Order: sequence, then C-alpha cells, then structure tokens
Amino acid sequence: QVQLVESGGGLVQAGGSLRLSCAASGRTVGNYAMGWFRQAPGKGREFVAAINWSTDTTYYTNSVKGRFTISRDNAKNTGYLQMNSVKPEDTAVYYCAVRPFPGITTETRFYAYWGQGTQVTVSS
Repeated sequence: QVQLVESGGGLVQAGGSLRLSCAASGRTVGNYAMGWFRQAPGKGREFVAAINWSTDTTYYTNSVKGRFTISRDNAKNTGYLQMNSVKPEDTAVYYCAVRPFPGITTETRFYAYWGQGTQVTVSS
C-alpha cells in the first residue's frame, strides 16, 4: 500500500509559478511510476505528466511541455511538479498517483494509489 499526500497548491497569477509536492508513505516508490493528473470543474480527470521512479524517464501532455517539470527525490520518497508560466486554463484540482509498475502510462485506470488532490487556481 502507498499513501500519497499532495501539497503546494494555491492561487497564482498567470505567468507565475507553483511547485506541487507528493509525499509517499507506506512503502518506497522504488521502481514504480508516479503521475500527475488534473481535473477542472465539469471536466474529466486528465493526464499531466509522469515519471519512471527508477530510470527518471518523463512524459508530458502537450499542453504543459516546456512549462511543467516532473521530478522526484528518492531520499524523501517525494515527487514534484514544478509549474512555470501558468495559464488560467491550468486551473484545476491536481492529483498525484502511483502505478505499481515501472512503465509510464497516461491512463488513470492503471494507477492504483491516489492522493486527495490540491487546488491550483490561476488568475488572469
């Protein structure tokens, strides 16, 4: 079992930055994959970025490439999503999730463990 707790959300102006954190407990993330997803009001949960914990391979959805960076700190068993040049359309609840296999996937159904989410609001 992996428990995940996100933090770092808040209100930010367009063009600003935020760093989200996802602290994992219960076991080390090890060679699993961690993903970040977001859900805006009235919309489905969409993939944002993912990282293979052991190889550091990353993958991003097109709308955040060049603006967001996913990373991890093995010693802290924590993942991060650095969000730069944010836009109003980035407003959503952001969730981190862990897939108990090393391969990266964009599909929510392959992630077994989820955090409670953290709200990010970008003002124009």
